[in-house]
Amino acid sequence: MAENNGAEGFAPLRIKRVVRETSDAISLVLDVPEHCSSQYRYQAGQFMTLRVTVDGQDLRRCYSMSSAPVEDDMQITIKRDPGGLVSNWLNDTASEGVEIHAAPPEGRFCLRDTADEIVAFAGGSGITPIMSLVRTALVNSSRRIRLFYANRSRDSVIFADALARLANDHAERLVVAHHIDDDSGVVTPSAVESFIANADAADFYICGPGPFMDTVEAAVLGSGVPRERVHLERFSVEPVPVDVADSSGQTEEVVIELDRKKTTAGYRAGNTLLQTARIAGLRAPSSCETGSCGTCMARVVSGSARMLNNDALDDDEVAEGWVLTCQSLPTSQKVHVVYE
Repeated sequence: MAENNGAEGFAPLRIKRVVRETSDAISLVLDVPEHCSSQYRYQAGQFMTLRVTVDGQDLRRCYSMSSAPVEDDMQITIKRDPGGLVSNWLNDTASEGVEIHAAPPEGRFCLRDTADEIVAFAGGSGITPIMSLVRTALVNSSRRIRLFYANRSRDSVIFADALARLANDHAERLVVAHHIDDDSGVVTPSAVESFIANADAADFYICGPGPFMDTVEAAVLGSGVPRERVHLERFSVEPVPVDVADSSGQTEEVVIELDRKKTTAGYRAGNTLLQTARIAGLRAPSSCETGSCGTCMARVVSGSARMLNNDALDDDEVAEGWVLTCQSLPTSQKVHVVYE
């Protein structure tokens, strides 16, 4: 990270404009200072980590860009989440001219450089990175795009007007299908299968609530789509299953190598490798903490660990011992991990 980005790579970005998208979602248009603009260039589908202080707590949350790199303004979109301390605080207090601290963009939920069709599934606020992908593909390619967008009610549809304009302006390339739970019930596998019919050589992008993503992913893979063509972006992680947490009870210590220094830490059952590093006083790299970005990756050089979720590492990396420490529970008596 550059020195002018402040502590841990966070820079103050001024809010140029607050856009009320729905009653429970806002977009923040951000002004990036010229001296660090090169570090805040991003690819469609990426996110940035915000650092905020709420009620005396120093908190970090990740939000995807809903703007596209081909546009002048960087924009993130934030939807209220029941119990979501930061999302609710930003919806209530964000205002023009205020500075928020953000780390440079990260993430691997990006477009592949192909001419293949794009089939995207978004649920609720999962439209945020999908919107960036769609806008970018329409400008930078001739790819055909299908978008399936699910929401609980019609008044919760983010970017309804913008999507309608895009579909009208690019009618020959973009198809947008809205699914409203209040009208049709929750999304079913058959609805997914119907939407992807005749999508042969296509890339699939899925983002939204966990149950929605699970339904779509299973239906897409079940239809015969190769896993390498299915791209996932999660905004949250399900609680650790009891049986998985119990399997970490045999672990006694974790050896962590960070910045060429070795630390041996006692292990507390149920903690991830990243949590163990933090408890040991280490400032291990991390960002999304949902298994999507790869920032926290480290290599297990002895012992073993099990990942709860992995949307960032490919099969070859996993075979070489790489894990996402935010999602990894140790499964052997002693584990040695190296951040490289």
